Amino acid sequence: MSEKVALVTGAAQGIGYACAEALAEDGFKVVLSDIQESVHQAATRLGGTGYVCDMGNVEQINATFDRIEAEAGPVAALVNNAGIAMPGDFLKYSLEDFKRVLDVNLIGVFHATQRAANTMVDRGIKGAIVNMSSINAQVAIPAIPAYCASKGGVMQLTKAAALSLAPHGIRVNAVGPGSIDTEMMAGVNANPEALAKVMSRTPMGRVGTAREIGNTVAFLASEKASYITGETIYVDGGRLGLNYTV
Repeated sequence: MSEKVALVTGAAQGIGYACAEALAEDGFKVVLSDIQESVHQAATRLGGTGYVCDMGNVEQINATFDRIEAEAGPVAALVNNAGIAMPGDFLKYSLEDFKRVLDVNLIGVFHATQRAANTMVDRGIKGAIVNMSSINAQVAIPAIPAYCASKGGVMQLTKAAALSLAPHGIRVNAVGPGSIDTEMMAGVNANPEALAKVMSRTPMGRVGTAREIGNTVAFLASEKASYITGETIYVDGGRLGLNYTV
């Protein structure tokens, strides 16, 4: 796979960086994008290339793909990881914030998937696309309504894209993380009461690691998953299967 390019969005840190790291170890030439300038340093650590890109901006997405194709080659594996949450009170949640979350988490995923897939089809690349969904595609947190809606959309978009692209040999899957030890979880980890609440609904009794998500993404991007498409794999320590505890 040393000649294959893998693009990971939202990869300056956390889950995105862990995905890029796992793909690099599998032999991909990794390309990282992020809205943060630190993406350049993150890419350098992995021997790859970094691009600043706002995944909520279609023009920037197109420009980034153009540069990647010119400088690194066509994308054979795409990981749509970039995402935002923007929590707020449902009754006061602004339409502007709702649209911004969907622009990044859903519309950006759609456009990047379509852009990458068109090049794959044109060049005869049997590629793989992995989208970052969430357990919040199935369950919900009232303070993040736009995030929940966007991740449910990603789950369905993954199925639709998989069906559309299967005749071209392109697989599309998603990963749905549960509670993962990233910056987003830092506040919970620092609060024993909040952490205990999370652990009470996590059968494995611990938070997951970013690398555990990265390993799952790398598997779905590999030939080991050659007959898997249209699926969302939930990496959540058993959380979705839990009804109640006594």
